Amino acid sequence: MAATSPARPPGAADPARAADAVVIGGGVIGLSIAWRAARRGLTVTVVDPAPGTGASHAAAGMLTPVSELQYGEEALLRLNMDSADRYPAFAAELEEASGLPSGYRACGTLAVALDADDRAVLKDLHAFQARLGLASEWLTSRECRRLEPMLSPQVAGGLHVDGDHQIDNRRLVAALLAALDRTPGVTLVRERAAELLVAGDRATGVRLADGRTLSAGQVVLAAGCRSDELPGLPPGVLPPIRPVKGEILRLRIPGAYAPFLSRNVRGVVKGGSMYLVPRADGELVVGATEHDLSDTEVTAGGVYELLRDAHELVPGITELPLVETYAGLRPGSPDNAPVVGASALDGLVVATGHYRHGVLLTPVTADAVAELLAEGTVPDVVRPWGPLRFTAPNTAHRPDGGTASSTASKEVSYA
Repeated sequence: MAATSPARPPGAADPARAADAVVIGGGVIGLSIAWRAARRGLTVTVVDPAPGTGASHAAAGMLTPVSELQYGEEALLRLNMDSADRYPAFAAELEEASGLPSGYRACGTLAVALDADDRAVLKDLHAFQARLGLASEWLTSRECRRLEPMLSPQVAGGLHVDGDHQIDNRRLVAALLAALDRTPGVTLVRERAAELLVAGDRATGVRLADGRTLSAGQVVLAAGCRSDELPGLPPGVLPPIRPVKGEILRLRIPGAYAPFLSRNVRGVVKGGSMYLVPRADGELVVGATEHDLSDTEVTAGGVYELLRDAHELVPGITELPLVETYAGLRPGSPDNAPVVGASALDGLVVATGHYRHGVLLTPVTADAVAELLAEGTVPDVVRPWGPLRFTAPNTAHRPDGGTASSTASKEVSYA
């Protein structure tokens, strides 16, 4: 179905014709938008030289809106929880459409503290979660180890969040690509977008690196941390999107060690945080560093820090084979929240800036952008996160209703 092939499967869109929408970026966000839009009957072209790589390939796939909640993210919490709630149906529909497993797993999450100081941090987080009406259970050290026997006896306590789950991000990408291949009206162009085409103050398509142009009724910019670098994008239409480097490890759990861990384990280790995500197929994902850098080199220091902290929590991890080290770039917006919605440029829709929550926010982003493309409306849960919040004066488009310098919103119950 790729546009570089002279043959086209029955029902596939003709890349020479203007599509209803062209999606720039083939990560989980761009691919899921294309799939959802095509299911609404739109013709869609996805442009990406290597779909499913980058941050989508590097991620751990944690669906943990409660256990990863941070102070000042109360407004974002509603969006995160809405998307998490959509995942079971989203994954089931995707598996039916693709014929492949999505890797969705309802396993719960255990957040643990290494020492007394870390325990105090988690205790504060538990109180914060309780004030917001969120479901989490405080456990003693013994209770944590009863759930996960491989944990160190030094673990000082933890939080069990039964509703925080996971998805295998790489299986998710594979399923999305297979679903698009089976969906009429979709074309995947494996080429780099070289320029946004604008005519009469409206986005009209994209010029490819090989010189071809693709016209479309609407353009969706979903190119991750490179979204604001696209030539042709008018100044001020998109806020700065910065790359945030994350190094991540993958280990293999031999059969003799299974079950090693049965659920996601997030650790607070001497003030820092890390996670271990066990897959059903015997893979263990350990991550992730976080630096405002734009390179994707894996450093010895990054690997050391991750393995050191993982060993503090789960000493047996040193017996597992290390099979992969990888680094990706998260897309961070000025307020570390997603930028999803219609832009100030007519015909241009934005879906980027998801930062740490790209995989988590995939269903709600895809549904919202597909609705915007098909019907011109935006669901209320996504409305506060449009790009106009960075250009409108003062409080008009702030998700929390605060001033431009506000960093926290009032507490609201989401029980």
